[in-house]
Amino acid sequence: MNLEFYMIKFGIMKNLLNWIAVIFGITFFSGQDVSSVNQIELVLSNKTELSELNFPKSVNQFYKQHQFEYVWTHSTIKQDLLQDAILLLKDAGKKGLSAKDYHQENLTNERLNTLRNQPEQTNTKDNAVTDILMTDALITFINDLHFGKYNPFFSSSFIDSNDDIEGFQAGEILYQAVKKGDLSKAVLDVEPKIKEYIDLQNYLNMIFKGNSVSNQESEIKKIAINMERLRWMDVSRDVYLLVNIPSYSLDFVQKDKILTYNVIVGKPSTPSPVLKSTVDYFTTGPDWKVPQNIFIKEMLPKIVKNSQYLEEHHYSLYNRSGKAIPVTSSNLKQVYKNPYQYSIRQSSGCDNALGAVVFRFSNSYGVYLHDTSQKQLFGKSQRALSHGCIRVEKAGELAGELLKYDGAANEIPLMKSLMDRYERKDFVLRQPVPIMITYLTCRIKNGQLVFYNDIYNLDPILESKLQFK
Repeated sequence: MNLEFYMIKFGIMKNLLNWIAVIFGITFFSGQDVSSVNQIELVLSNKTELSELNFPKSVNQFYKQHQFEYVWTHSTIKQDLLQDAILLLKDAGKKGLSAKDYHQENLTNERLNTLRNQPEQTNTKDNAVTDILMTDALITFINDLHFGKYNPFFSSSFIDSNDDIEGFQAGEILYQAVKKGDLSKAVLDVEPKIKEYIDLQNYLNMIFKGNSVSNQESEIKKIAINMERLRWMDVSRDVYLLVNIPSYSLDFVQKDKILTYNVIVGKPSTPSPVLKSTVDYFTTGPDWKVPQNIFIKEMLPKIVKNSQYLEEHHYSLYNRSGKAIPVTSSNLKQVYKNPYQYSIRQSSGCDNALGAVVFRFSNSYGVYLHDTSQKQLFGKSQRALSHGCIRVEKAGELAGELLKYDGAANEIPLMKSLMDRYERKDFVLRQPVPIMITYLTCRIKNGQLVFYNDIYNLDPILESKLQFK
């Protein structure tokens, strides 16, 4: 046998022993004999180790880009990079998050420094696992800062399985930050840029700087809950519509001004949903196709008692094929027997439930913003009164402001005329406006923290999940 044969045989044996080393945590070859590349790669190939990670696919991709080299715990790594990572995770509470959610029990300062300062142990499984946990902690922290920890639109598994969500990829952000050596700035840049979030973050910073954390624990929890909700929205534009359910308000936020309108929101039994979308157009003089649940549960009993109910309120009756049918006693009997085969639609006019204008945006809940024929309800202080849609006071004014923003102020007189006559026309926006319907039980107003009633009793649920400290 020649020398080449023995070299190949030795290489096979070394690889086999390295695999055993991963399983049992044993080091067979020290120094340069076992490369950092092999240790990181071997640990990442172990499904048991991966199960402890929050974002295993993102972590694996990160190390693949990094040639499976150590990033945090090797003796050759810059000390500043590790210290920045430790500080970011330690101060998670200042972002309304909890440090214990980022492998805190395994990533103590003492442990990391011990591993880095003992070069003879740099190629152990223990060191590789610690390095990987730090990467997972930072990727988790980046995703939590950007999307929120309990995002109702994107689960952590969905985020981990998709390389690019709305132009965002935590692993790539971390890779570039490490490459450029500017970790803190890159990580903190992922936070929402909308005014409501920035205001809450600045107020939270003020509490921590004032060393009054213990005295303001309830305020901190409330701020943390609502910062989490704002992360779900992920709106990067500086022009948007924000409906806040607990304050019964709608803000049209623009670069140089904020216009606020009173709104009516869903009852606790039929709550308005939290969502994000885009207002693409609005319609004057709309008719109203009554949702089936409202038709069957609320209107059908009234129709049974009063056969003139539909006519008196300007409703038309339709069969399953969408064909209008006469409102006769015999047809009403059939409707009563099998209501799911029928629907009703209210024509435009002063009695129409949608009022003179409706603002449309895509969503899976079938809700929208609209005017109302019951304007007296805006005089109430508690306005959780609808079936889920958002009714807007001064809806015509809002429509005009949208046209101004869209560079179509010349269309405002026509829009007002059509509203007055309840005539239908679609006004399509050339610059669609993002809309958020959110649930903020506190906000900053004139530099002060203002609280709103938790009308759907959602705060305790989210607080128990966050377990903020």
